[in-house]
Amino acid sequence: MVRLFHFSDDPAIERFEPRPVRMPSARPAGREWLNGPLVWAIDDAHEMLYLFPRDCPRIVAWATPRTSLADREAWLGPGDPRAVAFIETAWIDRLRAAEIQRYELPPATFSCLEDAGMWVSEAPVVPFGRVVLSRLDHEVARRGVDLRVVDSLAPLAALWDSSLHVSGIRLRNSVTWPLAQSGTSR
Repeated sequence: MVRLFHFSDDPAIERFEPRPVRMPSARPAGREWLNGPLVWAIDDAHEMLYLFPRDCPRIVAWATPRTSLADREAWLGPGDPRAVAFIETAWIDRLRAAEIQRYELPPATFSCLEDAGMWVSEAPVVPFGRVVLSRLDHEVARRGVDLRVVDSLAPLAALWDSSLHVSGIRLRNSVTWPLAQSGTSR
């Protein structure tokens, strides 16, 4: 059985109400509804994507069965980490000091998007558990993710040309991201 979570800075959420995304994305035809009112969740296998302060720009990459040996060596490096997470130097102190809430949600009304562990519900959802997470750098490491602190995320745009799975989250908050100036993020 899948476990679903929602991460938040708010320690007092009693019920998640469906709401539209804050920053609508260009969606493929037939998927525009994903910008509409939904409750979003992430499965336990991908919770590593949200073990960061909400606004922290980050890039998380991991190997898939189709990932080449050259990309594994170039981007993941030695030690065969489950994934690598890149954040900018400006965020490391906030990552270490932050405290976030991990709400556990019942999966009954959720549908899987078949995309990096994302699930959505069109119905309100009442969480049945909440855990406070702190020392997020340690939480990331506990999940087998190699945290890499870089001065700029900009050189990592090339990751999207690799054979790794790559997720960029809150890249619009990076002053160094190539597309930040245009208001677009990957």
